[in-house]
Amino acid sequence: MRQEIYVGLSGGVDSAVSAALLKEQGYDVVGAFIKIWQPEFIECTWREERLDAMRVCAAIGIPFREVDFSQEYKTEVVERMVRDYARGVTPNPDVLCNLRIKFGSFAQWAKREGAHGIATGHYARKREVGGHMELLRAHDLAKDQSYFLYRMTQLDLARTMFPIGGMLKSEVRALAHKFNLPIAQKPDSQGLCFVGEVSMVDFLKRFIPLSPGVVLCGGKVVGEHEGAPLYTIGQRHGFSVSQDSASHPYYVVGTDTIQNRIYVSAHRQDAERSAVTLTDIHWVYREPKIPHSVQAQARYHERTVGATITKDDNTFAATFDRPHMASPGQSLVFYASSSSTQVEVPHEDDVCVGGGLIR
Repeated sequence: MRQEIYVGLSGGVDSAVSAALLKEQGYDVVGAFIKIWQPEFIECTWREERLDAMRVCAAIGIPFREVDFSQEYKTEVVERMVRDYARGVTPNPDVLCNLRIKFGSFAQWAKREGAHGIATGHYARKREVGGHMELLRAHDLAKDQSYFLYRMTQLDLARTMFPIGGMLKSEVRALAHKFNLPIAQKPDSQGLCFVGEVSMVDFLKRFIPLSPGVVLCGGKVVGEHEGAPLYTIGQRHGFSVSQDSASHPYYVVGTDTIQNRIYVSAHRQDAERSAVTLTDIHWVYREPKIPHSVQAQARYHERTVGATITKDDNTFAATFDRPHMASPGQSLVFYASSSSTQVEVPHEDDVCVGGGLIR
């Protein structure tokens, strides 16, 4: 009996090629378009994306399904994200979207519909080792999305396929032409997960009351900002400084959403931290022996840094091998290299072992 796989189609190239590959490999493939909430002030794009997903299904010769998770997305992703920004921390909506929607609501719906598993167009890989599943970086490190997937469980990995995780983006594009997919030339989407082509600042201005405030450096007012919730640690742009203070860049080193102030420094190292406390820790397989050495990544596509994970009672912390930029609310994701020595740059054999939220 052939396995039925529901592929989450976004209307883009990556998920379309994933569906075509699985069909070619002999699976019973169903293309599923996930409808999510979009605010009124954003140009409505979901109908166009749905049409592209339908055209892909017709070209491949697979059934098309649509499922509406608008309310779930609004509640679990957007409203939570807005609350976090309002209190002065910087969340990662793509992590939330994967956790709550793709590997949450969508995976559960697909299972109820009789699917053996799901597939996505993520650039990531998995493998089974010693009876458990590992999450690995994609072969194309420039497109690797394992950072956003660190909340996946063993069950998630067992029932999920990443058909393009072992390919370069150029190879995926070539396959889109080989399969004669109608979206082969479609550019990659940018922006907030499913929300669309909108800057985070413009998006947040619609939901958080904002007013200009002062920029402080060493207790002295040096400029003005648009609203403290808009800023994150290490940020260099989006605020103004007086002409006599503009001879060098400033870095945000702190924010105060109550007083509506941001604090800056001319020295980047003032925004770096030698250690951070972590909350909401998740291990892809199981908690390792603590203390545990990892390669840590605090932002998408940044250079990793060595760190030691420790635990005091039920509180986890990460101590960096050297001071590192780490913004409250962002995810600190842990990697263990499969090579004999740890490396400080991403490697395609790096195993994502877990992560947590930075306090």
